[in-house]
Amino acid sequence: MKLVLDRVTKQYKNKIAVDRLSTTLTGGVYGLLGANGAGKTTLMRLICGILDSSSGEIRCNGEEIGAMGERYRDLLGYLPQDFGYYPNFTAMEFMLYIASLKGLDRSYAKKQSRILLQKVGLADEMRHKTRTFSGGMRQRLGIAQALLNDPKILVLDEPTAGLDPKERVRFRNMIAELGKDRIVILSTHIVSDVEEIADWIYLMKKGQFIAQGTLETLREHYLSMAQADEEENPDLNFNLEKLYLYYFSEEQGL
Repeated sequence: MKLVLDRVTKQYKNKIAVDRLSTTLTGGVYGLLGANGAGKTTLMRLICGILDSSSGEIRCNGEEIGAMGERYRDLLGYLPQDFGYYPNFTAMEFMLYIASLKGLDRSYAKKQSRILLQKVGLADEMRHKTRTFSGGMRQRLGIAQALLNDPKILVLDEPTAGLDPKERVRFRNMIAELGKDRIVILSTHIVSDVEEIADWIYLMKKGQFIAQGTLETLREHYLSMAQADEEENPDLNFNLEKLYLYYFSEEQGL
């Protein structure tokens, strides 16, 4: 599976939300890190085909995703930032409802729903109303519904926002496991989520990738900038938070 972004741009009147982005994604976990307003959610929606780009194109295995239509949606799983659930549905009812929207066979949907609810730790809750769920449980349900069609491309927009540290670690472990046999794109402003599990990291600011690479190549990038800015040697105890603050501290009010 190969997903190619080729000079993708999205413009709203006088605002450019995504600015000529190009990259190639194959397998593994790709972390998209940036402050609020960097363009992350717009990019996620472009990749999912919810928005059309103003210019450039996105190709899946060489074919433009708009031309693929339903064939592309069959490859895709999506957990949006504002994940909507139905409070009067049980977890199983919700899964079966989403499965019907995806056009899945009902007998397959029932079997797959049980497997996925077990996978995300909700097997004992499948007959409970989702209104009784904690935020972490709802997010786990969101992951389960995104996996119903066994997607080869999984897009997660701020999946750990609002979770407590224990739930966040559980989520990270789950995402890392999912990245072993598919493309997982994780958008977040939580640095530790990306640092722990991403095989490749993008730092996004004002619609552009301002730095990208493995954690090791980003370490080298940070040290080269720090040496240019300081007369003395920079702190060699690098973590991704330092690079993030280097770029975003003013925007975050730090």
